[in-house]
Amino acid sequence: MTEREKMLAGELYDPSDEELTGLRIKARRLARRYNQTDEDEPEKQLELLRALLPNSAEIPGLQAPVYFDYGCNTTFGQYSGANFNFTCLDVCPVTIGDNVLIGPNVTLATPMHPLLPEERNVRQRTDGSVYNLEYARPIVIEKDCWLASNVIVCGGVTIGEGSLIGAGSVVTRNIPPHSLAAGNPCRVIREITAKDSMERR
Repeated sequence: MTEREKMLAGELYDPSDEELTGLRIKARRLARRYNQTDEDEPEKQLELLRALLPNSAEIPGLQAPVYFDYGCNTTFGQYSGANFNFTCLDVCPVTIGDNVLIGPNVTLATPMHPLLPEERNVRQRTDGSVYNLEYARPIVIEKDCWLASNVIVCGGVTIGEGSLIGAGSVVTRNIPPHSLAAGNPCRVIREITAKDSMERR
């Protein structure tokens, strides 16, 4: 298996691999160029996002600045978007459904490091170069979710359809559909129901 195949499969891999390094450089260059555009340059922004997110059928509304590890491992659904300072460490696939609202300073972090120091510490090759090993777990944000400001979602998490994650939460476990959840670590507070309608107030 190539290091890229290992990475996407959630196995230990070497992020200093030449192919992966090239993909990260490309994504970060595109994100940097996007971050230097203005909202009155929609065509330029769209062109850059199409290059940054080549595997996403839908191009999201992203408020610059944005940061991606790879871009090609992230897909957005229809009418989804993120506010300022969206960070997506998409080492494993990040799948974002339709109508997902992402607040400012949200981080989606798929990378993981081994618990044992001897497995995560820097190693040295025979030629003197150094590297370390890491792995990742995918993130899924199902449709109709809202992640409020400063939310962090860790690798391996699925947030169920229609859920709301409160500001400042750190999501380390799956959240069931139609849940109001918050905290560090994030916990379900209650179910979201028709009684929450603003039209009933």
